Amino acid sequence: MQSIAGIAGIQKLCDRVASSTLLEDRRDAVRALKSLSKKYRMEVGTQAMDHLINILQTDRSDSEILGYALDTLYNIICNDEEEEQDDLGAQFTEQFVQDPEHVTLLLALLEEFDFHVRWPGVKLLTALLKNQCVQVQGIILVSPMGVSRLMDLLADSREVIRNDGLLLLQQLTKSNAAIQKIVAFENAFERLLDIITEEGSSDGGIVVEDCLLLLVNLLKNNSSNQNFFKEGSYIQRMKPWFEVGDDNSGWSAQKVTNLHLMLQLVRVMVSPVNSPGATASCQKSMYQCGLLQQLCTILMATGVPADILTETINTVSEVIRGSQVNQDYFASVNAPSNPPRPAIVVLLMSMVNERQPFVLRCAVLYCFQCFLYKNQKGQGEIVATLLPSTIDANSISAGQLLCGGLFSVDSLSNWCAAVALAHALQDNLTQKEQLLRVQLATSLGKPPVSLLQQCTNILSQGDKIVRRGSKVQTRVGLLMLLCTWINNCPIAVTHFLHNQENVPFLTAQISENLGEDERLVQGLCALLLGICIYYNDNSLENYTKEKLKQLIEKRIGKENFVEKLGFITKHELYSRAAQKPQPVFPSPEQMLFDHEFTKLVKELEGVITKAVHKSSEDEKKEEEVKKTLEQHDNIVTQYKELIREQDAQIQELKEQVASMSSQNEQMQTTVTQQLAQIQQHKDQYNILKLKLGKENQNQSNSQGDSSQVNGLQTEELTQLREEVEELRKQHTLLQTQLHDKDALINTLVSKCELEALRSQVESQSAEINQMKTERQELLRRAEAGEEAKSLSESRAELEQQLASATSTVAILQTEQAKLQTEVQESKKEQDDLLMLLADQDQKIHSLKQKLKDLGETVHNQYYNFH
Repeated sequence: MQSIAGIAGIQKLCDRVASSTLLEDRRDAVRALKSLSKKYRMEVGTQAMDHLINILQTDRSDSEILGYALDTLYNIICNDEEEEQDDLGAQFTEQFVQDPEHVTLLLALLEEFDFHVRWPGVKLLTALLKNQCVQVQGIILVSPMGVSRLMDLLADSREVIRNDGLLLLQQLTKSNAAIQKIVAFENAFERLLDIITEEGSSDGGIVVEDCLLLLVNLLKNNSSNQNFFKEGSYIQRMKPWFEVGDDNSGWSAQKVTNLHLMLQLVRVMVSPVNSPGATASCQKSMYQCGLLQQLCTILMATGVPADILTETINTVSEVIRGSQVNQDYFASVNAPSNPPRPAIVVLLMSMVNERQPFVLRCAVLYCFQCFLYKNQKGQGEIVATLLPSTIDANSISAGQLLCGGLFSVDSLSNWCAAVALAHALQDNLTQKEQLLRVQLATSLGKPPVSLLQQCTNILSQGDKIVRRGSKVQTRVGLLMLLCTWINNCPIAVTHFLHNQENVPFLTAQISENLGEDERLVQGLCALLLGICIYYNDNSLENYTKEKLKQLIEKRIGKENFVEKLGFITKHELYSRAAQKPQPVFPSPEQMLFDHEFTKLVKELEGVITKAVHKSSEDEKKEEEVKKTLEQHDNIVTQYKELIREQDAQIQELKEQVASMSSQNEQMQTTVTQQLAQIQQHKDQYNILKLKLGKENQNQSNSQGDSSQVNGLQTEELTQLREEVEELRKQHTLLQTQLHDKDALINTLVSKCELEALRSQVESQSAEINQMKTERQELLRRAEAGEEAKSLSESRAELEQQLASATSTVAILQTEQAKLQTEVQESKKEQDDLLMLLADQDQKIHSLKQKLKDLGETVHNQYYNFH
């Protein structure tokens, strides 16, 4: 009866909300609906939602009725934690957002400062986002200033609104890169970091956690925001978060949560899934600002909770991964022990200790892998600790710990040590060869055996060893180590095959019909044997490529071998390990594949299958083609070098010709100036001669001294005229010589035909390119199994073309030498011509001086007689 009365009352209240003209009546009715909305959620939602939305539209001036309406809508839309299976909230949310204007209206109401409107509005929008995230995000994104209005909530002085605003922004930014970018550019990073600092950083409460969750939302898988965060120098502001004291006991659960999120935030910035350039830039910033050093302090601190220590190890791993500077720093970190031990050694001690938590051991393995990733220097240092000349009996080294783990009774230690050692050899031929020198003492009175031999012994010899090695995890680890070790290392392949028991063991393993658990071991044995074929240098007579393939065909069968090889990639755990570098496993038993090893399998599976199916004739043809191609490559390389040298010489000759042309232009300019000066001298001389003739007539009756002077003057002028005439003749001769030189230079330039020479060189390059194309065609035809006759004819044709090319190049060299000789002769004659012009200039200067001595004023352009 009460339920019926309640339902009837809801209808009456809805009628009052819809029809009452007095605001007080409507307010009372909405208040009553609010009180019933939790108990009669479905009824209120079904009957009152439209009326409540109408109130939000029409009664904007009354904050009290707006608050009641928003609270009522929140109650009917929000799902309680105990009612997660109830889809009422989703139904009512869908009804509410069918009209986008309703969400836009709600955004407008959030601008109201009144607490009774703003707070329930924030909670309602958060509930809508939880129930219909994508649809509501789309409406907010297209709403003018929609995101900006929500960002204003972080600046609200009322903490409850600010804190609920954080929850709202968390929902808003989920999996929406566009909104994440807008929020970031609305100064979100600055505001959130300020709030974290105000709230006490890692010692803060739930608000710090909410800020960190929002930061993770904004940065994870968003390269634009990550770059903005780095460029804004916000990485430096993260360093104080990780300052820890001497006493780290008694951390609260909230502090552990906060630090875990802070570490996660660091990892987001340097995640291996980010672009390499962005990751490297963030790694550099973290080292420069001291963040890496601070993390290493936590790593070596005492009393740090286990889960924080584990996550710190994972974080340090990704901060140093692939960064040489950071890896070098990490190698220098020592634990605060007496005597001090390298941090790497301390971590490896935890990895091979079966009493340590599984997740911690996985984290240490990941850290060791990241330390060695693209770090050949670090790989060398680890391998060196195993070599006889560097072993220190008084201290524990990384190499000793790895060997101890490799031969431990704990299968997980076996696997971790094998994978760690494999990473010390990854893509490093030098260390693969160095590791062959490592000798192990097995027992008293017995000679030492090599590390490679001991690994194969565990797989194939001795009852006790077989029982211990029969554990799938141990055998998989050792096989992955052996495959990595001998891959692309013919010397290691030879060492492996030198043990007469290894090949029979592998063929026996592959040929047996074993259960599901052993299929992976069979696949890895097939991979190991395939590597022995592919990288075999045929130095062992009993185990050449051909003999191993014959053995496979007889004992296993080629098709069966390829099928067993395919067991690796078909294993259910293979694809999981291939996804990301970090070793994450639900349980120790599922720890079988290493990420880097999955890359190796992908690279080798196809080439090994092809190598096994290839016949001996194909092998011989391929070897011949390889030799031919190597010879052709050498010849082409020689011609490339020759062409490069000729290019350089041609360029040098061009520069010389350009220099000589420039000198020629300068000399022509000088000669033109000299001609102008000589013409001036001639004009001045004629004027002087006329002047002196008149003076001689006017002064015929002058004194004897004057006649003597005039006679002397006339004599000197006659001599001067003769000298000027002689200079004119010399100048004419010089000008003739200069024209001859010009003609010679033009002849040289024409004869050089530098562009033609360049064309010939380019033609030669084209011929060589054509030879390379024909070489590739030769390889294709050889692989297709065409007749040897065609191959011989093609090779003969190539050799003929190469001989022709050699002849052409020799002719070009002869022409080039001749051209250089002519250029040198021309340069010498130009120098002689310059010397003659210098003498002429000196004589003209002397004539000017004599005119001055005769009392005449000498100007640049004319003489002035007084």
